[in-house]
Amino acid sequence: MSDFQYLAINVGPDGKQISMYNKIMLRKPQKEEFFYQELPLYIPPPIFSRLDTPVDYFYRPETQHREGYHPPQVSGENLIGLSRARRPHNAIFVSFEDEEIPTKPLEAAVQNWKRMCTNAMDMKVEEELKQLFDARPVWSRNALKANVSIHPDKLKLLLPYMAYYMLTGPWRSLWVRFGYDPRKNPEAKIYQVLDFRIRCGMKYGYTTNEIPVKAKRSTYNYSLPITVTKTASQTINMQDLKHGLSTVNQSSAKNAPASRYKLKDSIYIFREWALPPYRQMFYQLCDLNVESLQKIIRRNEGEEEVCTEKDGWCLQKTSDELRDSMSLMVRKLIRSKRPALLSSKSMPADIKETLTYESAEEEEEEDDDDYQPSEGSENEMETEILDYV
Repeated sequence: MSDFQYLAINVGPDGKQISMYNKIMLRKPQKEEFFYQELPLYIPPPIFSRLDTPVDYFYRPETQHREGYHPPQVSGENLIGLSRARRPHNAIFVSFEDEEIPTKPLEAAVQNWKRMCTNAMDMKVEEELKQLFDARPVWSRNALKANVSIHPDKLKLLLPYMAYYMLTGPWRSLWVRFGYDPRKNPEAKIYQVLDFRIRCGMKYGYTTNEIPVKAKRSTYNYSLPITVTKTASQTINMQDLKHGLSTVNQSSAKNAPASRYKLKDSIYIFREWALPPYRQMFYQLCDLNVESLQKIIRRNEGEEEVCTEKDGWCLQKTSDELRDSMSLMVRKLIRSKRPALLSSKSMPADIKETLTYESAEEEEEEDDDDYQPSEGSENEMETEILDYV
């Protein structure tokens, strides 16, 4: 590979290349005439490579749609059409600003699930999911995966049959039972989502490479979908789709239908004595199993008046205080699992002193000065949305 700059040049009548920098670069305040001067057409490349390693690049072939697909009508104001047919999962998306919420699924979603629900195991999973939504009207997909054992491809069809998806607000990226509006029910405060990220850096005594928690995505493994380094898609077992969750060896606990597709509950529950499985997690407030955190959430219990898009039914700055408290707990756990971080010879003395100081109040004050809490990441939410659009 070679590092180069894309030069703004023009080819003169004699075929000689002439630099356009002096004509297009603003080096000092210019009068209005500067912006109306005649210049050759200069169009930079539409995209540069996002990778710093050489890869074989192949353009996609012409998109092949299913039989019966009709391209959308476009006008002069909208010349960009869809690149592929919409996926037939028929989920209903609701934003925080929407006034009405759906009370039943789309008919197409009902038909899709009825066509896929072909055996007793599917009917059992449907009943289990219905009971979960009856007991708790708002769920994340990871929380459901930890409570029911169902093939992921079947869950994509079952969820739009049971609930609608919130796009924005304090319940963003969550599935809500049809007919239930969390914006009108103060008790829905405990179902709000919290975007929590493990804080890294020398001020905390450890870098990203020293944290015993893996990242969900790595830039080293990133590849464009049109490169030959693209990871192979997961093979779907037709037996899973047609015959439910039955296994060949029923006596094997490892392959038992009750837990074959289930995730560990740490994927959605936060505990003081356990590290999160990933550096960025989306927790619902009711799944923070620490009494001190629940006290922060319940400070305005019974006094909720207004539901806002940022804080929901909670008091202002509640999410920031929860993140601060959770970060202290995670920091202590990381220290206990990596004691060598505190005895590093290369670590400055002032940082060592800060790390060994156990006053939670002073640590919180230090965090408030430098740490700016995130407004929430949409990466995971966009990944889930892509399954339905």
